[in-house]
Amino acid sequence: MNGTTSTDPTLATPRPRFYRVGTIAGFVLAAVFLVAVWGKALDPSAFAEQIRLEKLDFLFSAPNVALIALALETALALALLLGIRRLWVLIPAVLLCTFFLFLTGRAWYLTAHGLRTESAGCGCFGNLVQRTPAEAFWQDVLLLVPPLALAFLGRDRRGPTVPPLRTAAVALGTAGVVLFAWKAPQLPLDDLATRLRPGVAMDEICADQSANPLCLSTVAPDLTKGDHLVVIADLTDAAFRAAVPALNQAAGRTDGPGLWVLADATPEQVFNFRFAAGPTFRLVETPAALLRPLYRSLPRAFRVQDGKVLETWAGLPPLTHS
Repeated sequence: MNGTTSTDPTLATPRPRFYRVGTIAGFVLAAVFLVAVWGKALDPSAFAEQIRLEKLDFLFSAPNVALIALALETALALALLLGIRRLWVLIPAVLLCTFFLFLTGRAWYLTAHGLRTESAGCGCFGNLVQRTPAEAFWQDVLLLVPPLALAFLGRDRRGPTVPPLRTAAVALGTAGVVLFAWKAPQLPLDDLATRLRPGVAMDEICADQSANPLCLSTVAPDLTKGDHLVVIADLTDAAFRAAVPALNQAAGRTDGPGLWVLADATPEQVFNFRFAAGPTFRLVETPAALLRPLYRSLPRAFRVQDGKVLETWAGLPPLTHS
C-alpha cells in the first residue's frame, strides 16, 4: 500500500540455491514411489504374500502390514510431490529407500546362493513389473539413491515446518489410496492388475526376460493354435474340486473349445487330485513364476484362440458352448 513493498520475510527471502534441483529430484522420487504404490495397491494380496515371504508380519498380519506400508509410501510420495522437503519427510524417505535396498539386496544374495527361487524376489513394484533379483537391486539403486540425495539440496525453510493445507492434502490422498487398496480385491480390476488380459499372446507371458525365457507357449504349446478355455486353479481348493464334474462335461463336448487347467502343484498334489476328482480335461503343472502374475484370486479363467487371449473371467468360465 502507498507504494511500499511487502515486509513479509517469507516473501523477501530468496529461494535457496539449488532449490529447483532439489524440488525436481523430490518429484522424481515421488513418481517412483507412486508407481510402486499403484502396482501393489491393485493386488494387495500378492503384496501380503511378499510380506510373509520376507517375514515382516511379526507384529501385525500380512494384510495389515501391506496397508501400513502402502500408507507410508503414499504419504511420502504425496509430500514430495507437493514440495514438502522437510526433515520429517526426507528422513523417513531415507529409511524407506534403505529398507527397499536391503530387501532387494538380500533377495539377490539368497537367489545367487540357491536359497530362494528367482520368482520370489522382492515385489517392490508389485506383480506387474518383471525383474530378476539382480535387476531389482541395481534398478532400485539407480531409481532411488540419486533423487533421494538430490532432494536434500536447496531445501526451503520458509513458512511452517508442517504446512497445514499441503499436509491435509497428503493425509486425504493417503487415506484414499489405503481405502482403494482395501477394496481392490472386490473390484473388477484383474485385467488391469495382472499380466493376463485380452490381446496378450501366449509367447508374451513369460517368467523371465532372458534369451531363453520360460513362457506359457513353452509349457502348453498346444495353446498357440486352436480355440481353448483355460482355468488357473488351486487343486487343493474344495470349491474347485466340486466344479470338476461340470468341467469334465464341458471338456467332453466336441463342438466347443478345448478345456485346460493350469496349476502350480507338486506331483503328489496332482496324483491325489487325479485319483480323487477324476478329471478328464487337460491338466498341466505350471511353475508359480508363470502363474502368479496372472491372477489376484483363484480360480481365474481365460479364452485363447490361436495363441492370443480373447476374454478373461474372475472365477470359472461360462461352460456352455459359445
